[in-house]
Amino acid sequence: MQAAVMQAAAMPAPAMSAGGEPQGAGGRVAAAASAFGRLPPTALMLLAIVSVQLGSALATVLFSSLGPTGTAFATSLLSAAALSLLRRPGGRAGAAGGAAFARLRRHFGLILLFGLVDSAMVLPFFLALERIPLGIASTVTFLGPLGLAVATSRRVVHFLWIAVAAVGVALLTPEIASGSGLDPLGLAYAAVAALAWAAFVPVSKRVGALFPGNDGLALGLWASAAMLLPLALFERGLFQAGLADLVGALGVSLLGTVLPMALEFRALQSMSARTYGILVTLEPAVGAMVGMLCLGQPAGPRMVVAVACVMLAALGVTLSDRRE
Repeated sequence: MQAAVMQAAAMPAPAMSAGGEPQGAGGRVAAAASAFGRLPPTALMLLAIVSVQLGSALATVLFSSLGPTGTAFATSLLSAAALSLLRRPGGRAGAAGGAAFARLRRHFGLILLFGLVDSAMVLPFFLALERIPLGIASTVTFLGPLGLAVATSRRVVHFLWIAVAAVGVALLTPEIASGSGLDPLGLAYAAVAALAWAAFVPVSKRVGALFPGNDGLALGLWASAAMLLPLALFERGLFQAGLADLVGALGVSLLGTVLPMALEFRALQSMSARTYGILVTLEPAVGAMVGMLCLGQPAGPRMVVAVACVMLAALGVTLSDRRE
């Protein structure tokens, strides 16, 4: 709510050995990042959507021990650490470090804003998952980027694909309209995450334009972890964490934050906010399927039709953008 490739114009080259192979584990990571970077933005988004829903399903397992706030803090902290370790190898620490520090000092407010947006995406979404099913939470959260897509659309065909996606969302969660059987507080938490998700789109594009590689995302996640720490300590779930909980939090950070956010961060550098907003219509459909397969949450023929609608919308906007 989300692999070391971040920015289309600043892909770092891996350090090479005398035989022309990347050096060590860092070189293998850089080579894998370059392979991801060659994928089209649509493929990056699809991978991110599946990964983040699997991470969300895994996070629900940790709520009983770490709590939602402790889980959000642990995943943000581990994600920041992982992205920092995945920085490009073989750079000159002196000049590069000085330039990075100067850039951070100049844009410190933007990094804090990015951390705040990330915190507002992750924590309310986890709090919502305590109270409403994954498919419902994903659908409500999706309304943020869908609203952004509507706000940035100009042509009639764009509104057509948005309408098709909205039909899929309505079919997926009829309970939202009636409010029956849903926790109002859970819906409110999901709505906060929706607003933060809409804000993530322009903020991440700005950060990606100013910071090379995955530096901006790593700094934003460090800021997010710092903001979540007092809340996690107050919740006190961290004091009961065991080794299994830490391993689970690492899995959530990789599946639910590091890989999907890296892929989305990279995709956003080469696609419009409108295209992003419509492509993520797959989010509630995938969330419902993951909830059904991994968490035993019910689904029926209505979900099949909804998946068809959102997939048609995703295909339609992709083809429309190619013609433009």
